[in-house]
Amino acid sequence: MDHGRLGEAAVGTLNANWTGAATLPSRTQYPHQWSWDSAFIAIGLARVDQDRARRELRGLLRAQWDTGRLPHIVYGDAGGEAYFPGPGFWDSRGVPDAPAVRTSGIVQPPVHARAALTICARAQDRDAARRFLAEVYPKLAAQHRYLGERRDLDGGGLAAIVHPWESGTDNSPAWDPFLPDVDGTGPEFVRRDMDHVAADERPGDADYAAYIALAESYRDLGYDDLKLLDKHPFTVEDPLFNAILLDGELCLAEIARRVGGDPEPHYLAARAVHRGLMGRLWDDERGTFVARDVRTGARGTAATIAGFAPLLDPWLPAAVRDRLLDLLLSPAFMGGCPHPVPTYDLREPGFERHRYWRGPTWVNTNWLLWVGVLRAGRPDIARTICGSTLGLLERAGFREYFDPVDGSGRGAHDFSWSAALALDMLAAVDDHAAVPLPTG
Repeated sequence: MDHGRLGEAAVGTLNANWTGAATLPSRTQYPHQWSWDSAFIAIGLARVDQDRARRELRGLLRAQWDTGRLPHIVYGDAGGEAYFPGPGFWDSRGVPDAPAVRTSGIVQPPVHARAALTICARAQDRDAARRFLAEVYPKLAAQHRYLGERRDLDGGGLAAIVHPWESGTDNSPAWDPFLPDVDGTGPEFVRRDMDHVAADERPGDADYAAYIALAESYRDLGYDDLKLLDKHPFTVEDPLFNAILLDGELCLAEIARRVGGDPEPHYLAARAVHRGLMGRLWDDERGTFVARDVRTGARGTAATIAGFAPLLDPWLPAAVRDRLLDLLLSPAFMGGCPHPVPTYDLREPGFERHRYWRGPTWVNTNWLLWVGVLRAGRPDIARTICGSTLGLLERAGFREYFDPVDGSGRGAHDFSWSAALALDMLAAVDDHAAVPLPTG
């Protein structure tokens, strides 16, 4: 593998998607700024361009709501018809605590504290890095405070998502048990997501109609989280979202320490998430973490990529960690295909090689697992994930996702987080260095 050539191509992809203020996930498919995309992009940029990495996060944080909500889309200059749902659908300017810039009303997994700490860890100018952390820390702390206070709907220590899009794994089979009560027979709309990607690689029409109905429900509540349990049909605790939240709290603790703040509240928040993960989402029968409906207490049954995310938890009991690793290495996931890690159990009848989050391999979830297995003390698995990921990118290019069976690229072309996280993995391989992991 030619690491130098792959790195140059990755930088070229990120440069081509740069608008001067933010990096688009893809010029064609996603013509605005996406929240967790920008966090992953900043992590990669930290290896090659510190100024761009900082600007990436600053550009996103300028769109933070007064409540601390960090929206999943910040709309740029592309016309409203370029992507659906657009800014008019969300009507964020009609909400008192929303910013002047047009945004969506939902969130995405909080990878941002991890991104800020990584930028600092990669910086040569330590003073500039500390100033940057001091600048963004209050905003990142507010983001986590919003999730911990407004989205912990019943005091169980976990943040609930109110839409599958908030998970980042939009049409995962994990959400299937929680969608039947959603009425997707609302007003007609025109999908834009299949203008550049084949229909069999995107969510189906019925799922998409349910997603739009859920977004309308939350919007029509004025994005008021206090009304969710009474009036909104989707309130779900996701293991991936909450494992990232836990990791983010540990990163905030380290950031607080570096800027003279108090790390203890973040350690306490991380511990609360740990207890919630273990008490609510661990499925001992299946040996994985699953999603849970806050309103009913019912848990899902799907074994998906999200179930491995709690490997990011440094307090995970050894027996739980080992069972997760056994499942990860089994024929259901890494042991069952040549291009891991698939996002859904390969043995399930609903597994689909090409359809978005119902089977394909993604670079960002591979990166998260890479970090997680390093934290779990398994550098051998980390090497396999890293090598497989870089091999996919070298052969198929910086695609949005990949067929785990034949390795073909799927979804959008020239996808930014695929390029950015390749830079981070390449640098770690060449430096023989892992991602910085605060333990708390």
